[in-house]
Amino acid sequence: MFATVRDAFLSCLAGLTLVATPATAQTHFHPKGKMPSAATVEHNRAFGETLPMADDRDFEEQSRGFIAAPASGKIMADAGHVAWDVDRFAFLKEDREFGSLNPSLLRQSRLNTNFGLYEVIPGIYQVRGFDLANISFVRSDNGWIVFDPLTSRETARAAKALVDEHLGEHPVVAVVYSHSHGDHWAGVRGVVDQEDVDAGRVPIIAPRDFMEHTVSENVYAGNAMSRRLFYQYGVLLPASPYGYAGQGLGQGVARGDITLIPPTRIIEDDIETLVVDGVKMEFQNTPNTEAPSEMNTWFPDLKVLWMAENTTGNMHNIYTLRGAPVRDALRWSKYLNEAMWRYGQDAEVMFASHHWPRWGNERILEVLRGQRDLYANLNNQVLHLANQGVTINEIHNVYRLPESIELQWYNRGYHGSAEHNSRGVVNRYLGYWDANPATLVPLSPADSAPLYVEMMGGAQPILDKGSALFEEGRYLHAQEIVNRLVLAEPDNQAAKDLLADIFEQLGYQAENPGIRNSYLAAAFELRSGIPEGFAPSTVTPDVIRAMSTELLLDFVAIRLDSRKAEDMDFTINLVTPDRDEQFVVELSGATLTNIEGYQADEAELTIVIDRPRLEPVFLGLVSLEAQVEAGKAQVEGDTGVFDQLLSTLVTFDPTFEIMPGTKSTGD
Repeated sequence: MFATVRDAFLSCLAGLTLVATPATAQTHFHPKGKMPSAATVEHNRAFGETLPMADDRDFEEQSRGFIAAPASGKIMADAGHVAWDVDRFAFLKEDREFGSLNPSLLRQSRLNTNFGLYEVIPGIYQVRGFDLANISFVRSDNGWIVFDPLTSRETARAAKALVDEHLGEHPVVAVVYSHSHGDHWAGVRGVVDQEDVDAGRVPIIAPRDFMEHTVSENVYAGNAMSRRLFYQYGVLLPASPYGYAGQGLGQGVARGDITLIPPTRIIEDDIETLVVDGVKMEFQNTPNTEAPSEMNTWFPDLKVLWMAENTTGNMHNIYTLRGAPVRDALRWSKYLNEAMWRYGQDAEVMFASHHWPRWGNERILEVLRGQRDLYANLNNQVLHLANQGVTINEIHNVYRLPESIELQWYNRGYHGSAEHNSRGVVNRYLGYWDANPATLVPLSPADSAPLYVEMMGGAQPILDKGSALFEEGRYLHAQEIVNRLVLAEPDNQAAKDLLADIFEQLGYQAENPGIRNSYLAAAFELRSGIPEGFAPSTVTPDVIRAMSTELLLDFVAIRLDSRKAEDMDFTINLVTPDRDEQFVVELSGATLTNIEGYQADEAELTIVIDRPRLEPVFLGLVSLEAQVEAGKAQVEGDTGVFDQLLSTLVTFDPTFEIMPGTKSTGD
């Protein structure tokens, strides 16, 4: 997904006079970048006084069990670039505050500088700080059961090498995917070989509906999600007190080879017990919590509870900024309640796919109960307010967490935030409309903005007022009017620069890293434009291979441009002999549909092709005719209708414009 990001970033910056100084220097990485204003410094100082700094238990838990770290903080990708570089966060270890960093986020980012191999208990180990997530190793009779093999082949492989070096070389005998997000499965080929999985020597265990949600969440809207992820995760920002300073869940996402081996053993029941190579595990399926497909694991013989990503050291997302189905906060709280009563009463250790373990039953129950209350309060109190007329456009300014919840470090907004999560709860139950008819069918922002600019007297009065509001530290008010000007006049660089300055200060003040990164990423693009040359994608060869044929055809239907298909009407029979599948694929009403298990009597075209031969055809890598000529497909009927279908398919632009006037015109 991010293999070419660093090159893209460097090429983007090639035309700028950048500050070539270490991250510790009192200089900004961008020539137009600003230092924190007096208002921002004061905001962050005052914010720090509200935090429970006396509670420093996280630091003891974070460092407990440390065994060793690699000599180098860099992990190279097989493609030759740097897949992971923890050394770029050296500035976080300086013993000082930064006016450009919210003190709560700074504390969390410092905690996330852990890097190396840690013992949870004898027989359970984690490698932390090699990627956004942790990779965990559970000792079995003959080797290791690996939980959540990171985001890339290279970081997972490096983690296994560190384990081999310090704990002895033992084979991986099973892999568990705790849930359907990529940082928990995409490095699987770094720890196991396909041959061992195919031979049944290494089972891949996952919760029910894993593949459906892994593919649908990463592919159907994958292009838009990848573009938005560049904002939430600050992918193009250099690590700096004025740029990227961590992601809350971890320091960032590795930029290596994304892989996927489909599960061979699905946990279907709500509660299901397996014994794998001598290790007894009880799985608790928790669908529609942190992920649509997710499960916790209880080790009854060890009194150890694995909470996947359902209980980590932060408030998580109900609504995630990159885009994903809104999660069910109430169900989440109920599954935590079940885990607390079913396992928590006996648990002596609790660990998870991010952050650090919790030891001792009292501490475990504290965290489980606190997180349960967090998500229950988000659901219940947001609906309490909504039922009194507070709308989706007001809720983030009205809803407040109780202090008894908010003043616990494990409930702070390091991934989700009360602001965007509260809006997510309203959206889940009531949708996006605030019930004001004026917002029911609104003008597009670019169409309404010129009217606002005209009524405010043109560009200069807006720039003057926006600058005055900026100087007063009223950044949200300043953004309200200057954003209108940028929408109306995308080529007005003075307006874009002022909006970038506003966004930058809001980013400096944010506790939530996704909010910080989004503001700073938008500021960067407003100043420098969208970098050319990078092509983020979640549609990798492994993901395509892992998709069911139905999901593949559904994705093709999303790529179809209805405007190009208005006059087309045809039916194709598709047969994949290697999978013993039959489909009817029909284009009618400028819409592509498919149904499995049927064949049309009067189809214009029948295609018989093994599934691996079909994928490159839809990806545009080889023509259907070439597959037929090579003896890899058989057709009967009019192949012209398939050419018509291909002519309607769009290759999505992975660098579409978010902020106006930031896309290169190529002139």
